[in-house]
Amino acid sequence: MQTPKAIVFDVNETLLSLSPLKRAVGRALGGREDLLPLWFSTLLHYSLVETLTGSYHDFGEIGTAALMMVAEAQGIALTPAEANAAVVPPLRSLPPHPDAAAGLAALRKDGRFKLVTLSNSSDAEAQAKLSKAGLAALFDAHYTVESLKKYKPHPDTYRRVLQALGAQPQEVLMVAAHAWDLMGAKNAGLRTAFVARAGKTLYPNAAQPDYVVDDLPALASFLR
Repeated sequence: MQTPKAIVFDVNETLLSLSPLKRAVGRALGGREDLLPLWFSTLLHYSLVETLTGSYHDFGEIGTAALMMVAEAQGIALTPAEANAAVVPPLRSLPPHPDAAAGLAALRKDGRFKLVTLSNSSDAEAQAKLSKAGLAALFDAHYTVESLKKYKPHPDTYRRVLQALGAQPQEVLMVAAHAWDLMGAKNAGLRTAFVARAGKTLYPNAAQPDYVVDDLPALASFLR
């Protein structure tokens, strides 16, 4: 397989763990950490609704609104300020997965490709979380959906990165722990790699990714 000229990384769950966010959302929902998947799916659902309807709020704002919706549906009293406090600060300070720094360092040392990120977060939020996690300096560039005001997996989000990189789709590899993100990238012509984080699975109705790995060092080994 042709060596990619650039590797594009999703951020949340692919590079960074949602554990602190899970605890904060659980506390806001009266200890119901089991409701995190419902909250996260509601967040993703309404990010896509906003994209399809031409609306735009940043990821933190949609996350806050989604938490209010889950709380109301479950009969849990929660103010907008409490919801915001449970979502926005933790979202900006997520820890890296244990393998992330080593895997990225190995890929960077290889020297054959640019490393960039593509996040549904705002510019400020993405920069804050990657800097705090100690990963920002391992990348050549960081891209978000903020200027485009369309969320992944809209094809324009991937095309914008291709344009910025001056690369053809087949020259770029998208790495993510989410099947929907890889489906969007594949639809835009990119090659794809699935990082099998705990609890994450592939979508059976989509084309399979080019690589399936357990962690980022394994991806670096495959590409070598």
